Amino acid sequence: MNGGFEKSFTSRFASLLASRDRDYLLSPTGTQVKVSDLEGKVLGLYFSANWYSPCRSFTQLLADVYEQLKSKGSEFEIVFVSSDKDLEALNNYRACMPWLTVPFSDSESKKALNRKFEVEGIPCLIILHPGDNKDEATLYDGVELIHRYGDQAFPFTKEKLEELHREEKLKHENQTLTTLLTNHDRDCFLIHPPTNQVSFLSRLRGKVGLYFSGQWCRPCLKFTPKPISIYHKIKQLLEEKGGEDFKIVFVSNDRDEDSFESYFGSMPWLSLLFEDAAIKSLYKYFDVQGIPCLVIIGPDGKTVTNRGRNLINLYQENAYPQLLRKEMDEGRRTYLSLRIMRGVGMNLHWHRKGLEEGPSYAVTVTSRGLLGLPVS
Repeated sequence: MNGGFEKSFTSRFASLLASRDRDYLLSPTGTQVKVSDLEGKVLGLYFSANWYSPCRSFTQLLADVYEQLKSKGSEFEIVFVSSDKDLEALNNYRACMPWLTVPFSDSESKKALNRKFEVEGIPCLIILHPGDNKDEATLYDGVELIHRYGDQAFPFTKEKLEELHREEKLKHENQTLTTLLTNHDRDCFLIHPPTNQVSFLSRLRGKVGLYFSGQWCRPCLKFTPKPISIYHKIKQLLEEKGGEDFKIVFVSNDRDEDSFESYFGSMPWLSLLFEDAAIKSLYKYFDVQGIPCLVIIGPDGKTVTNRGRNLINLYQENAYPQLLRKEMDEGRRTYLSLRIMRGVGMNLHWHRKGLEEGPSYAVTVTSRGLLGLPVS
């Protein structure tokens, strides 16, 4: 370290990431990397902490994207700004990170970065561009962009993001069950027992639910019995009416095949194969940032709602026909359209009252400042 180093603020990145007695960051191996080495690169400031499980989950995704961009020679770098409580926790967390880190001892720089970018929730990824000295091109929604577009979002310019948005809109307009769920390697699903397979077209008629879930996730284990109960009820009602069918397809987030088979064994519906090539693309396509998540697809292959979980929690056993209805009343539309605002996690708790007279709503919005899996 340069004991007599005085920060000259000759560049934007230096003014943000260097301090009066430090002009370096730490590499994954612990060596010092000059802040000046970042000049000319697109930079991501990653605010995160080892103690928060959604941060650890997102870090894995971000590391994959980072390695993909590096393998292509992209001028991109990430700097980790830790919110860990002690050095041991930071070092344990940093061991899975292939990028640079602000030293744990420099608490003042970390606090200054949090204030500068008004970071109120983690994980948070701020994207900075090398030629933007007035913060005009700063992006505050890097986490969402990585979830939605992965490495395709680079270089995170306005033009690139508009192009991706147009492509995404076109995909949704031309969406069908076939394009969503099949590929040239596979056109079948699993049924029980898990070793059995059925053809795609012979099983999917009417509306289809895509259930994103994993056995490792405690909210998933708590929620899954609800759609199972409602699924049986919907199937019975549709059979009595002799009308359209309704199927659910499990889109696994399990970490190993044994867990997948154990979890799928509790479900009465279909499933994509474990580690099916379509799984990652479906999570990205529907922007699934938290599980469990239930997406409802209509007979025309278009999305009816991606808030099936919320509807089940709201209506419980009375979720049918709300799950299969394209039209929404104003109260539900307002609720389901609320987004996570920049840096603030909005946990929405619905209180059901007087269901015998139809549902009425009371909403409590709690700003917790933590982005992650939705509450049950």
